[in-house]
This record gives sequence, structure tokens and C-alpha cells, in this order.
Amino acid sequence: MRKTIFITGGAGFIGSHIIEHYESECDIVIYDDLSTGKESNIPQKPNIKFIKGDIRNRGELTAAMENADIVFHLAAEISVAASMERPIETEEINAIGTINVLEAMKKNNVKTIVYASSAAVYGENPECPKRTDMLPEPISPYAITKLSGEHYIRMYGRTSGIKGIITRFFNVFGERQDPASPYAAAVPIFIRKALSGAEINVHGDGEQTRDFIYVKDLVTYLDALSRTDGGTFNIGYGSFTTINSIVARITALTDSKSRVAHTPPRAGDIKF
Repeated sequence: MRKTIFITGGAGFIGSHIIEHYESECDIVIYDDLSTGKESNIPQKPNIKFIKGDIRNRGELTAAMENADIVFHLAAEISVAASMERPIETEEINAIGTINVLEAMKKNNVKTIVYASSAAVYGENPECPKRTDMLPEPISPYAITKLSGEHYIRMYGRTSGIKGIITRFFNVFGERQDPASPYAAAVPIFIRKALSGAEINVHGDGEQTRDFIYVKDLVTYLDALSRTDGGTFNIGYGSFTTINSIVARITALTDSKSRVAHTPPRAGDIKF
């Protein structure tokens, strides 16, 4: 019997790769408000259904989730910078939205959720690599709400028997990552500017460290973890590089003459 996979935020960058991973073997329902996702990321196939909807609308979400076997919950305010500007909206989307997903799962008797959390929950602790037994020290509304979602998933696991796979993403890059968004990730912005010869802006001194993971590897790990008994997992390569090193690599590979300019650090960004 074919499984039905329900993906919140499925029209986004990572969600589109989850669709690609499962499209030949599962029925897929995508629930996305298209605030950052794109309908063009969704293949037009009979086993793939798109529903435009907001996770803040519990009634619509519950109806859309009918007959699902597993939920991949990616819908969120994903920008640290945006969360600093709009903390209340971030709370409504990331925390209350996750509760709505869990309530919809209860109503539909869906027992497994794969939750996209973030390495941002570790905050400013300089210890690397991060470990899941470290004390979370979130410093932005984005990180706080992601951690809140983790706790709600554990609570629903205790009270409702929902199996939670909590995955803390590190910095994901790859195809279909939009460089045009005002809150776009570093790698596509750097590539776009390097190719055009435009000035590349680096926030802070550029010595902040990140663990960049390729999106198809991330999805392979999500698939494997979805078949486990649950728990909390870091998803990265376990190594790190500086932003300055990434810029240097990209400009070398593109033979770019782009000038690098350092701007003030962004509020809420972690160093390591």
C-alpha cells in the first residue's frame, strides 16, 4: 500500500527536494502558503497534490491532512533577521503553527512527524561540533520558536503517542535555493554576485563558522531518520568552515573579480 506523505512548506527549497526523493514511490500532499515557496517547484503529477494554505489556519490544515501517514513539517519563518524584526509573527508561525500541525495529526491519527528544527537553538556556545546533549541557548525569536516546537513535539509524544523525529538543520545549500529573497542564504547570494561581478557583502568579520550541507544529502538523512523510533538529531557533516573561506572558494571557482565588503554583524546571528 502506497504511503501518503504530507509536507508543510513543500513548495520551498528543501521541501521540493523531499518531493523529488519520494515522488516515484509515494502519494504526496503539499501544504504551503507560497510566502516563500514557489508553485513551479512542485511537479505536475497525478500522485502529487498541492493545497495552498497557512499552518496558522488549523481547520484548513486538519482537513488537508486527512489520510496522511507521515508529516514532514518545514513550514516556518526561516529568517533570523526577519524574526528579529517580527517576533510576534514568528511566534505565531513557528510555535503556534507547530501546535496546529500536531493537533491536526491527532485529529487524523497521524503518528509520525519529521520536524525541521535548527542548529540556531545552540546559540552562542563556541563549542564545535555541536552535540544534541548541549544546553540550548537560543538568541533570536527564530531559534526560540524552533526550540519551542521541539518541546511541543516531545510533549505530544508523551500525551498522544506521536513519534517525533526532531532534526536540527545546519546550513543547507543546493539547487532551487532562491538568491533573490531579501533573506536569502549566503551561498546562492555569493554565487550570484560572483558570477555578475557585483560586490559581495559579508556580515561581520567573516570569521563566523558554519557547517554547510548539500540539500540532497540532507533529504537522504531525513528519509533514513523517518524510519527510526524518533529522537533529536543534528544534520550536518560534523565539520565547519568560515564565511570568508566560502567566499574565497566561490570567487575562485567562478574566476570572479567581485570585491568583498564587510558590513556590521546582523542581530541574532550566531558566531560559531
